[in-house]
Amino acid sequence: MAAEASGSELVQVVALLGAGVVAVPIFRRAGLGSILGYLAAGLVIGPFGLGIFTDPGAILHVAELGVVMFLFIIGLEMRPSRLWGLRREIFGLGALQAAACAAALTGVGLLGGFPVAVSFVAGAGFVLTSTAIVMQLLEERGELATPKGQRIVSILLLEDLAIVPLLALVAFLAPAAPSAEETGLAARLTPVAIGLGSILGLVAAGRYLLNPLFRLLADSHAREVMTAAALLVVLGSALAMQLGGLSMAMGAFLAGVLLSESTFRHQLEADVEPFRGILLGLFFLAVGMSLDLSVVAANWRLIVIYVPAYMAVKALAIYLVARMLKSSHREALERAVLMAQGGEFAFVLYAAATAVGIIDANANATLTAIVIISMALTPLIIALYRRFLPDEEVSTDGVEAPEDLRGNVLVIGFGRFGQIASQPLLLRGVEVSIIDNDVEMIQAAANFGFKVYYGDGTRLDILHAAGANHAQAVLVCVDKGDTAVRITELLKAEYPLVPVMVRAYDRAVALRLVGAGADYQIRETVESAFAFGLETLQTLGVDPDEAVEIIEDVRRRDQARFEAQLTGGAQAGRGYMKGNMPAPVPTPLAVPRKTGKAMTEETEDALARGARAD
Repeated sequence: MAAEASGSELVQVVALLGAGVVAVPIFRRAGLGSILGYLAAGLVIGPFGLGIFTDPGAILHVAELGVVMFLFIIGLEMRPSRLWGLRREIFGLGALQAAACAAALTGVGLLGGFPVAVSFVAGAGFVLTSTAIVMQLLEERGELATPKGQRIVSILLLEDLAIVPLLALVAFLAPAAPSAEETGLAARLTPVAIGLGSILGLVAAGRYLLNPLFRLLADSHAREVMTAAALLVVLGSALAMQLGGLSMAMGAFLAGVLLSESTFRHQLEADVEPFRGILLGLFFLAVGMSLDLSVVAANWRLIVIYVPAYMAVKALAIYLVARMLKSSHREALERAVLMAQGGEFAFVLYAAATAVGIIDANANATLTAIVIISMALTPLIIALYRRFLPDEEVSTDGVEAPEDLRGNVLVIGFGRFGQIASQPLLLRGVEVSIIDNDVEMIQAAANFGFKVYYGDGTRLDILHAAGANHAQAVLVCVDKGDTAVRITELLKAEYPLVPVMVRAYDRAVALRLVGAGADYQIRETVESAFAFGLETLQTLGVDPDEAVEIIEDVRRRDQARFEAQLTGGAQAGRGYMKGNMPAPVPTPLAVPRKTGKAMTEETEDALARGARAD
């Protein structure tokens, strides 16, 4: 019997891993994102699919630790000073959005003929946006650290905190709740005091205990103990908050913030990251399993009405609040689309409301289904939003377009590369005209005294207005390879006598630039890599003169391969342009004079194979 039970558990583990491994790549390739893949996989293997799992609630309870660990890692990136800087967004923007959405969604329930208490609980639960989904989507898009991403994070933090007063309100709204006279003030304030005590206790432990603990463990040089300690901190802080009536995710977030300035911060992040990724995927799988299709079938009319109604009304409230607080139309719309779904904390609120008799078990299941379906629809809605919404029009307020500029040198692109390349010219007193199409960069450059004009270098009229026709040289310093090639082709076609010097992204782009007629091109990392290699050789004790000679030898070989691809290796060059790997180009095995050692054929082949990377 024990063997059979063990085999059944192994089947379930394999099913969980297999479902995620199969579904996620398919959905990502289809442009639907990993979250929808996990949800669909969970539905397939859950009680209402293949039936491999019959108790998704137990898995969901464990999988919530994925959200907990995700919030811990976010906290590690959020230093206290940075969090303090977001206080207005958290308690201003966040509170206003939560209140507006709660009022609007309660109104939807009242219009549907439901009692006030039921309408409020249903709407307030839907207000609590899915932290897991939104954070994951922001991370996939690389927007967590952007200003608009930080505003969304602030709102999510406020909503996590809001679960405490909402649970208190549920207790007050309970039909069988004692009257105010029978319940003393102390009894009503006890949960609030416990919650505040949990926060203060965690802050004190973070400030005075965690760093000494990790220093002591680091001295033991036991890697597995450090990993265990990292997990202990995350799970212990989550437990402390849960015992205090707060969300586990909030506890983990606070622990991360308290450790954000610790010398062990990066070690902690590395230790927790593998568990976070697996458990977060497991969370979405469990949410998919929790969708009760029998409830959906029995209440399909209600669900069909309330899923779009709740999502549309919540999105509208989010948009109006954002616009009222001076956000742009684009940012307000993105925030509304991203946060229009319900979230995992709604399950907690609905369960509490069921326990005190505000809603019955069937209503709980129906509301849970509405939340889960809204979570599943979010990646689809975002994919449609990105596909059909036109690109944001760039605001050029405060910047100037080029108009008959007369600089001796025209610089196109004023990012990191362009800034460094222009410094020798400016020090020499050369008159430089600069254009770029990044408004934020232009405004930032103005703060440091640089006059940068707004303009798209792929447009001939902009190039003419910027003075390309009478410039002594044009420096193309944009960071996109295709754009650099297009600008070079345009310049050499219209102004063939003007020297064009171009930043190349890699070898493939460099080959195309030579074909486009660039007078000079350089791969953006090649010289820094040579300098890096030279310094490494000297650090290893190689004689400085010998190290220089070795680097020059590598440089000659690299140039020989490049020229072979342009001339005798034309076919290889075409392969590079198509993204294919060219055959290694044979070059003489020169013998450095000081070492007397020839470069091995294996090393030569390795260099040839790695040539594409630069």
